[in-house]
Order: sequence, then C-alpha cells, then structure tokens
Amino acid sequence: MGPFQGTPMTPAIPFITPAAVRQILLDRQEIALIDVREEDPYAQSHPLWAANFPLSKLELEAWSRIPRRDTVIAIYGEHDGIDLAPRAAKVLRELGYTNVHLLEGGLAGWIAAGGETFRDVNVPSKAFGELVESMRHTPSLPAQEVQALLDAHADVVVVDARRFDEYQTMSIPTAVSVPGAELVLRVRELAPDPNTRVIVNCAGRTRSIVGAQSLINAGLPNPVAALRNGTIGWKLAGQALDHGASRRAPVAVSGTNLALARKGAREIAVKAGVRRVAHEALPSLRASGRTVYQFDVRTPEEFVAGHLPGFVNAPGGQLVQETDHNAPVRGARIVLADDDGTRADMSASWLAQMGWDVWVVDPVDSNLRSETGITHPQIPVAETVAMVKPHTLASWLKDGKEEDTAVLDFNASATYVRRHIPGAWFVIRAQMEKALQAIPPAKRYVLTCDASQLACFAASDLKRLTQAEVLVLEGGTRGWVDADLPTEEGETRLAVPRTDRYRRPYEGTDNAAEAMQAYLDWEFGLIAQLERDGTHFFKVA
Repeated sequence: MGPFQGTPMTPAIPFITPAAVRQILLDRQEIALIDVREEDPYAQSHPLWAANFPLSKLELEAWSRIPRRDTVIAIYGEHDGIDLAPRAAKVLRELGYTNVHLLEGGLAGWIAAGGETFRDVNVPSKAFGELVESMRHTPSLPAQEVQALLDAHADVVVVDARRFDEYQTMSIPTAVSVPGAELVLRVRELAPDPNTRVIVNCAGRTRSIVGAQSLINAGLPNPVAALRNGTIGWKLAGQALDHGASRRAPVAVSGTNLALARKGAREIAVKAGVRRVAHEALPSLRASGRTVYQFDVRTPEEFVAGHLPGFVNAPGGQLVQETDHNAPVRGARIVLADDDGTRADMSASWLAQMGWDVWVVDPVDSNLRSETGITHPQIPVAETVAMVKPHTLASWLKDGKEEDTAVLDFNASATYVRRHIPGAWFVIRAQMEKALQAIPPAKRYVLTCDASQLACFAASDLKRLTQAEVLVLEGGTRGWVDADLPTEEGETRLAVPRTDRYRRPYEGTDNAAEAMQAYLDWEFGLIAQLERDGTHFFKVA
C-alpha cells in the first residue's frame, strides 16, 4: 500500500502508525479513525473507535460528521484486494481537510501491532451496555417468565425502547413503543401504580439494559427489569411476536410526573459529570477550538416543529446506541438540548459514562427554537452533468436496443430490491470498475439514486472509466415514480454483491436461530474485548 503521490500543490498523504492512533485515543485527544469500506466488510472486523465512512458516500457525509477541517483523520479500507484509503484521502483533501493520514498497514497493520478488532456495528455502545449490566447488576427476566406474567394478566407493563419503525416490525405482545430517551419522561404515565412491574425490551440486549437501568437510575419506584436478550431471546424461546403494532406512550405528561422525571434525570447527570451551558453561552462553547456536535434529543416530530439553530435531531436512545455514527470524532464535545431537560440530562448521563465531554443546554423559551423542518447536511457541489427526464429515459428503454442504454442504480441495496427502474443494475459507487465488468457495454449510461444526489458524484467517476455518454436521471428514482412510470422489485440485476449493508442478526423475522444465538454469545464476550483494547474510558456511575 503506498500513499497518494501528490504534487507540489498537493503533497503526498502521510502515514500514521497504529501506535500513534492508539496514543491519541489514550491521551483523549480528537481523532477520526475511519473505515472507508462498505458497511458489511466494516462490520466483520474493525477497531473499537473506527467509524464507517463508505468511500461511496464520502462527499455526502464528511462535512456533517467531521465538522472541523483540521481534525486528525486516519483512514484505512482494503476490500477485495483494492486499497480504498488513498482514494478516500484524496477526496477528503479536496473537501478541505488538512490533517489527513493513511493508517500504516491498514487494518492488517492494526492487527499486527496488537490492536483489538471488533465485529458488528455500534460496538462501543453495545460493549458499554454489557459493562453496565455487569457492574450495576441490572435486573432481567427470561422470555418464558415474561410470557407467564402476560398469560396470567399480571400487573405488568412492557415498554419497547427501540425506534418506532423497529417496534412495528416485531414486538412483544402488549408492548408499548417508548424509544429509549422517552422512558424516564413517560413511563409513569403508563405505570402510575408503583407496584406495577415495568419490563424494558429491545431486539437484543443493549437498549433493554440501558433502558431498564435508566429507569432505576432516575429513581422510578416500580420494580424494573430488562427482557433478557430481547426479541432474540423471545424467538429462541419459541414464543410468538406481534407484527405491525402501533401502541405508543401518551404524548402529554402530567406536571407531577414531569417534575419527578426531571429531578431523577438531573441527579444522575450531575453524578455522571455532565456540565451545563446557558443558551447565550453556546457561541463561546462552539468557538473553543474543539469539534462540537449539537444534538436535539427529542422525537423527530418535536424537532421538526421547532429547534435551536444549528442543532440536528438525534433522539436520545438512538444517540446513545449509535455514538460511532453520530459522533465519529472520538474526543469531541457533545452538546444536547431538549425542551425541559429530562431527555437531554438522561442521554447525557450515559454519554458521559462512555467517556464523552458532554454538556446540556439549560431549558429555553420555546421562541428560541426558531428553526423548523428537517435539517439537511451541507454537501459539496458535484461536477455538472447532463440530465435526462424520466419520460425520455422511458422512451429510450422502450424503443431502443439493450446495448443502447444501461441504467445504473446507486441506491442502497435494500431500496433497490424494494423498488427500481425495470432493467436497472444495482451498483456500489466505490466498486464501479468491477460493476462495469458485469454490465454489458452500452452507448449511454443513465445513473440514478433516490433523488439523483449521489448519482451526480458517481457520474464524474464513470466518465473516467468510459467513452460512452453519461447522464443522470432528473429527480432520480423518486422522479421516475412521481412520473407514474413502472418499477420492478427484487435482486434482478446485481452488478456487485450487496455489501453496502450488514444484515443484523437481531433485525427482521427470518433469522436463523444459530445466527441469533451466535450474536448473543458475541455480546457476552464484549467486556473481555474492552479490557484487552484498553482505550474506552468507560466509567459506570
């Protein structure tokens, strides 16, 4: 593996050794260790603090996920014998990053230097959850015992701490959707009697453990337990799951319950070392020379209705679950906001225990939450490329020969399988050269994705690989659908394997029992891996 060979205007990209990366982590300085492979190979093996930044989408994600251009960045990513890191480093340089390095030896060099590697995704959070259960002895009940309670119509409430869409896919019978950060705020509305048993579940273990321990930490008087091993444990016990459930916690919270929730959340945040910042002091906090992530941890609906300028939405439960995605710069500062402090304090308490420098914005008047709607990350402008309208493409496909026009679809593979233009090929952008070997040569290529954004960047890559005409579908596949043109589904034309997404053993309803049990066994081993790695700085309060 050699570095990108620069010019006097763009010097060669330097290497950084695994030992140097490890020392930065131990010194608790800022670093983004990024794996530029697709998600599936990333999930097979990576360092604890490596964040997945697929080269295919690097321009779309870099500026929002690594906000400071002078952040120390270490890159690796060899896949199918091709080192993607030099290409990624060049892109980052072009995006304005000034402290970019190639990890010496790549992932193999990390391993050779004695570095620990981990499997799966969101590993820091999952490993932390196992540590929480080990140190706090979080109560849990096996699936069979919970089923017996439900069958006996016992005084029990089951709350599902996952995202609502995950809950709808499969849930425990009678369970109510209360995503993680909402638990402390809303559970008293569901279980006003302190004798009512509260059982928290997720798909596997982490969000069940953290959710149950959140209620205990915040002083809920009810008996609380996690559903041991979540829906995986439920399925392995041979018990039936619900599908398409829609039960949600009440939106309104009484004044008494709100006061109790705020008090409990604040106390555990203080104990964990969370600091507070007044709204008017935010500018100075942002100008501190640190990477600062600003998250509004309320529900997406609340965020869209109004939020503080400069904040992005990251519902607290998922933020704690997916720190590697939301805050890939380890050593950065995280600032949280909500409307009354409960969810921000509770989420911050966990992030602080995970070794983050966390601040919570003091509650503000609602008029200061002056921005509305969904936030869109800033991305660079792609090279200008010719566009074609959906109906024009439809006529080419209908009237032309097969070798005249090839449609390349750069959507996520799951999106492609669900719906794509008839005859379109699924392509991963970073593997386009390989994909072209599987696609019959064409006189013109029309590129599409959901709304054409990624396709525009892919068009520049394709122009370097072919003399054929290259165009982008105006409005993308969404525009095609809006034009009432037909689509097809399934894995009809995969030019490359579907490595863009790792199939979680705990999602879906058709996973093999062996895979689910293997996943649980892996989670049980995470504490030992943390000890061998030694860079986590987790401290359970």
